[in-house]
Amino acid sequence: MKRVGKYEVGRTLGEGNFAKVKFARNTETGESVAMKVLAKSTVLKNKMVKQIKREISIMKIVRHPYIVRLHEVLASQSKIYIILEFVTGGELFDKIVHQGKLQESESRRYFQQLIDAVDYCHSKGVFHRDLKPENLLLDSQGNLKVSDFGLSVLPQQGNVLLHTTCGTPNYLAPEVLSNEGYDGSAADVWSCGVILFVLMAGYLPFEEFDLPTLYRRITAADFSCPSWFSPSVKSLIHRILDPNPKSRIHIKAIKNDAWFRRNYVPVRHGEEEEVNLDDVQAVFDDIEEEYVSEKIEDNAEGPLIMNAFEMITLSQGLNLSALFDRRQDYVKSQTRFVSRNPAKKIVAAIQEVADTIGLKVHSRNYKMRLEGVSPNKMCPFAIVLEVFEVAPSLFMVDVRKAAGDTLEYHRFYKNLCSKLEHIIWKPTEGTRSVDLRKTC
Repeated sequence: MKRVGKYEVGRTLGEGNFAKVKFARNTETGESVAMKVLAKSTVLKNKMVKQIKREISIMKIVRHPYIVRLHEVLASQSKIYIILEFVTGGELFDKIVHQGKLQESESRRYFQQLIDAVDYCHSKGVFHRDLKPENLLLDSQGNLKVSDFGLSVLPQQGNVLLHTTCGTPNYLAPEVLSNEGYDGSAADVWSCGVILFVLMAGYLPFEEFDLPTLYRRITAADFSCPSWFSPSVKSLIHRILDPNPKSRIHIKAIKNDAWFRRNYVPVRHGEEEEVNLDDVQAVFDDIEEEYVSEKIEDNAEGPLIMNAFEMITLSQGLNLSALFDRRQDYVKSQTRFVSRNPAKKIVAAIQEVADTIGLKVHSRNYKMRLEGVSPNKMCPFAIVLEVFEVAPSLFMVDVRKAAGDTLEYHRFYKNLCSKLEHIIWKPTEGTRSVDLRKTC
């Protein structure tokens, strides 16, 4: 088990090109947290010091019920640790994939919460610039939590236009693509409009396989609402997806719109806390100085053993049926399956599948990274798999998207499972509930 300061660190929740997100527990309070881990060498090598410092500072500034909370920042001799609120409900994107489209009332509630959060950010002079369903999480109560401020910008002096083209192409406003400067507030509003459309339609308003065609459609606002959209929401969406940022509806007018105001309950949050960025400054003042103790017990002989505490938090209860849920219509950005085959046989089977579909494999200590290019050749694609021992002769394979499009990951996972049917354990209905006291 690894410890960082007062935090006991567990399994990996997510992994990208520059950081990992791990589950952790505050040993003083028992609170579950998400720990974003960045290697200082990677931050320096990729000249990301300013970007990471900006992201951390922004998350300390924006404290709102519908925004993922940053608790603190720590550093060791080699790593930076960002301690975040642990949000258990998954991505809003997963809910859309599962249901295809959401009911109008449910879409409105998420949109109201999104607008509340974005309005608060703008009041602080912060523009997100990468709003999309993958960056919208859900808590245990089903409330929205805006995350991933890696492309956000801090308050500007005066009325300054932004010039960096960043974000996910399908959600970008036309003016962001024009390279002529744009207002961050208007650009965020456009992205909110695309999200509302996706919530209610179950698909994107602008989607093409080649970028030039996609950009032309966005610039012309070439889209149409499906027949099940009510006239009032159609009207609002067309006012949001106005290609002219000067005539595009702004947040104050959105909040006054009759469709938006139906069953709207403005969020209440406490008094503004005084934000102290001293710990952020300390982490970056001397990037080589050690600030917290870091103890690691490595298990190189076999797969990591998942303890009872991690199992409970993984399943959010004692019923582990989620581990064995093989529904092919519902695949999250982090998925898992169980096998009774030896760990080495599991790794070999995954290696064989990766070879057949042309993915490059990096493997070490029962952890694998599969890399390739997405079918549409528009972006790199990477998957991370890790084998855990959850009981004698019972192994769980954790599968996570590390890079690429989420829908491509869904297709990959279904294909992977179809080719690994011979090693995936499918317990009978009577054994779907597992007693943790026997497994750990």
